[in-house]
Amino acid sequence: MSKENLKIMITGGGTGGHIFPAIAIADAIKKLHPEASFLFVGATGKMEMERVPKAGYAIEGLPVAGFQRSMSLKNLSFPFKLLKSLWRARSIVKRFQPDVVIGTGGYASGPIMRAAQRSGIPTLIQEQNSYAGVTNKILGRRARKICVAYDHMEQFFPADRIVFTGNPVRSDILHLEGKREEGIRHYNLDPNKKTLVVIGGSLGARTLNNAMRDNVEFFEQNPDIQVIWQCGKFYEYEYSAMETAKLPNVQCLAFIDRMDLLYATADVIVSRAGALSISELCLVGKPVILVPSPNVAEDHQTKNALALVEKGAARLVRDADAGEKLLQEVNLILESEALAFSLGESIRQMGRPNAAEAIAREALKMIN
Repeated sequence: MSKENLKIMITGGGTGGHIFPAIAIADAIKKLHPEASFLFVGATGKMEMERVPKAGYAIEGLPVAGFQRSMSLKNLSFPFKLLKSLWRARSIVKRFQPDVVIGTGGYASGPIMRAAQRSGIPTLIQEQNSYAGVTNKILGRRARKICVAYDHMEQFFPADRIVFTGNPVRSDILHLEGKREEGIRHYNLDPNKKTLVVIGGSLGARTLNNAMRDNVEFFEQNPDIQVIWQCGKFYEYEYSAMETAKLPNVQCLAFIDRMDLLYATADVIVSRAGALSISELCLVGKPVILVPSPNVAEDHQTKNALALVEKGAARLVRDADAGEKLLQEVNLILESEALAFSLGESIRQMGRPNAAEAIAREALKMIN
């Protein structure tokens, strides 16, 4: 097969945790085969329909929607949307005729991967979490390769098809050397103070926001600790008016425009435990406190976090304990250079900077 007629289909979405790895894999394949053509398939109305075109790739949408775990009227339309998506997926696969289909998870990937497998087209699954999602567990039975980021994934997938690659991350995270000074200028920080970074994700995390709100005395009594607190767009107006946000050593921001510069300036990072976040933090190599969200399927964020904690690569604070214990953990790390060094070195050992290229090569091997 010549380089000119390679056709790569990538499917997945719903959240950044599925979309950013998909784009990173496409970029890696494009570097290896510049003439390859790509088609993404996602869920209509979800963020991939905006993010993927911005990255320079074509995308088509399916009307598929997730099944609500709680009682919801939305579930009444679920079977109809699923059947329509399965029919449309077969049409898309038949028209594009991909040489390989890569799925990065989420309900959007199900119809396309199923259609490809039924057509005899090789499929590759990229599972980000330490606990596989329902869609990927079903698709994994017929996938040629399953690329994973955690140990012990044979409990979900055939062991002979698992390849340990790590999770792809945004390319700017890979090169933080020499960016600290630029980050200090960008975020108007004091280079002589310790910097705490609290990341709630693009929408924000109420638990982390409440912990910041309820511990105003900690920041008043520790003016040598400066904080960048990313509260999320959803919570911006509520929390930016709080007393904590008005302190001179605290910056409350709705979103972060330069994550690479933020990471470069951090001395301690507080974060949720989504797979993409953890993969980035492993490459950053800074002391991390993880507060897993309890509002995710199969409690997979806790499982993600424990995979690091068991190796001494992170500290864990349960969501219900964050208000009382989170700042205690922050203080413990800031006061112990030995603990901070140990956590940073241990998490760095778990980083996989070449994950996207490794997955790209696995996909291309299947074509050959």
